[in-house]
Amino acid sequence: MPDIGSVWSELGGDPALLARVSAVVRPGALPARLPVRELARACVGACALAAAELGAHRAGRVEVPRVTVDDGAVATAFTGERHLLVDGRAPQTFAPLSRFWRTADGWVRTHANYPHHRARLLHALDVPEDPAAVGSALRDRPALEVEEAVYGAGGLAVALRTPAEWAAHGQAAALATRPLVERVRLDTSRARALPPLDGTPLLPAAGVRVLDLTRVLAGPVATRTLALLGADVLRLDAPHLPELPDQHADTGFGKRSATLDLAAGRDRFEELLAAADVVVTGYRPGALDRFGLSPEALAERRPGLVVAQVSAWGAYGPWGGRRGFDSLVQVATGIAAVEGSAKRPGALPAQALDHGTGYLLAAAVLRALTEQAYGDAAGGGRLVRLALARTAAWLQDGSPLPEDGAGADGAAADGAEADGAEVGTVPYDGPARWLAETDSPVGRLRYARPAVSFADGPHDWARPPGPWGADAARW
Repeated sequence: MPDIGSVWSELGGDPALLARVSAVVRPGALPARLPVRELARACVGACALAAAELGAHRAGRVEVPRVTVDDGAVATAFTGERHLLVDGRAPQTFAPLSRFWRTADGWVRTHANYPHHRARLLHALDVPEDPAAVGSALRDRPALEVEEAVYGAGGLAVALRTPAEWAAHGQAAALATRPLVERVRLDTSRARALPPLDGTPLLPAAGVRVLDLTRVLAGPVATRTLALLGADVLRLDAPHLPELPDQHADTGFGKRSATLDLAAGRDRFEELLAAADVVVTGYRPGALDRFGLSPEALAERRPGLVVAQVSAWGAYGPWGGRRGFDSLVQVATGIAAVEGSAKRPGALPAQALDHGTGYLLAAAVLRALTEQAYGDAAGGGRLVRLALARTAAWLQDGSPLPEDGAGADGAAADGAEADGAEVGTVPYDGPARWLAETDSPVGRLRYARPAVSFADGPHDWARPPGPWGADAARW
């Protein structure tokens, strides 16, 4: 069962600090057969505790601020893209060709939200952009054959597997040898000193410069969280790969957004890197290495850097170089089979692998900054790395919940009390109290408030999102 104690240990945190965390348990939030609410609570709680810890150090406080994790706020944030309104309009979260399809022997799920992925899917199937044509092409083909054919064309399609079938896969075996949060020391150089903080709100990441090279959804969630906590986050995208506007609006809070060709604009990137404290990447493993953006290459040019990486399947194993998204990882790892029925695969009540991994990535960055500045082995560049499929294994590490999906509140309460936290239980009455509205350069937005909360900490982002690519590529 996912719990904050186990993930805090993975992050290298002091177990005594778990007594500073309290949870408001709300039965009915994020209902599922698997312990999704417990995972979400643990990820957000660990991130908030990591923020409070760093903030206490920088403010010279003896005691770490108290952290409160409310299931209602967490559930709303984990489904934030579904609550987003732009000038009263609800965005489309999945394109028509991003869905489950029947095959000759089972099911596949495709992902075609981006135009280039859609084009590659259609090319692999040799059909026009028509759902009926796609369905017809898939019905007579085995699911694994479709998976390989679409992958070979650079597209995204994954065959439905049961948990047992995934456990027998080489990628599952590779993941089983890795920790949930990989932490590596890259060098022994001195990191940039973080100045002390005073006043409120307490912004633990104030003055930290973060280069954000991420796309959907875990990476942007991590960098959006660092922006909430005061970091100067500059998102960089290739000019020829525009982000989906609504997706950018949802994850762009607190950040600036610029475009930069990493080949033609190499000098500008090196200027940015020279002054950066953190680089976060969310592309498939190896995709950025040709630009000199491997963790080792980055640390060589910018000693003392924190490099944070997130991927779908991990940077190792037979699927280490594959593209992937939360919905596809759910299908491959058996989650869709567990959450579905005999008639049709299912899905988690949120893109919980993306959101959960995003908060864990932010927590790992915060803990790396704390260790650099205040740890026993201070200084030194750090690499932190997570994978959605490894988070999926953590979610499934235990028995599914009862069929009614009521949740394991008793187990969650016992776990929290074992960590030294007080747990209250109140009814869940929907997301309304955790939604807010603001004007922005992209329109009037309704959005989910931040789930990360601690005493004297920030309650909202300092700036709303702007248009994609509208800012200059400079600090």
